[in-house]
Amino acid sequence: MKRLLVALLVLFAPPLYAQDSVPQIPFDSVPDPVKLPKDTYFGEVTGVAVNSKGHVFVLSRGNTSGPAYAAAAAQLLEFDANGKFIREIGKHLYAWSFAHTVRIDKQDNIWVADKGSDMVIRFNPQGRVTMVFGRKQEASDKETGPLEHPKPPLKAEPGRFRQVTDMTWDAAGNTYISDGYINSRVAKASKHGEWLKSWGDRGNKPGEFNTPHSIAADAQGNIYVADRGNRRIQVFDGEGNVQREIRIDVRARYPRSATRRT
Repeated sequence: MKRLLVALLVLFAPPLYAQDSVPQIPFDSVPDPVKLPKDTYFGEVTGVAVNSKGHVFVLSRGNTSGPAYAAAAAQLLEFDANGKFIREIGKHLYAWSFAHTVRIDKQDNIWVADKGSDMVIRFNPQGRVTMVFGRKQEASDKETGPLEHPKPPLKAEPGRFRQVTDMTWDAAGNTYISDGYINSRVAKASKHGEWLKSWGDRGNKPGEFNTPHSIAADAQGNIYVADRGNRRIQVFDGEGNVQREIRIDVRARYPRSATRRT
């Protein structure tokens, strides 16, 4: 009898995470929102961006049938506002290796961070490469191979990335790049592509990072860095000075089964 009573209490009790009021976000579900051409398929979709015309840019780890390191696991596909396929941008591009992020700036330039090639590429709206940061390993180099994650990490070098992740811009057009899975820093370049500075190192103190995975800027020029390994967002000014940090400790509020990390 006691076991039955306990079971009924558990069955009808509200879940732990229902104690907080969670706002409902209305949405419409649209099946097959984009139409792929014949014999073209998505792989892992790692980024989606929209330009001022409502065109949708999808960055996918497709176009490969072998190991990502050996093949080019990156495709950038453009669709119009109705989901109609327009074109593939950068087909057979030197920088394609392992897709990570696609962004659109206010001039409708298309930017891609490729984790596998350690490169950031800017295309103009017509799809022509107009700026490149970083450089991938060459097939002729003796040390070419999958990058290791040494502890302590290698010292970061100006102009070189190691598994770069994302980018953003301030009102002056300066570019900020989060770098990345191996390096633990933010790089800053001018609107002309000139290397200005970088800040950060591996660690968990203010101004340090453990996998800076995403980055964004606000209208005041503050730079927000998703410091994934440290479970926080760090906020900086445009020169890399720490302003504050944002933490949301999901584990403290919700049961373990309700959280998922990717």
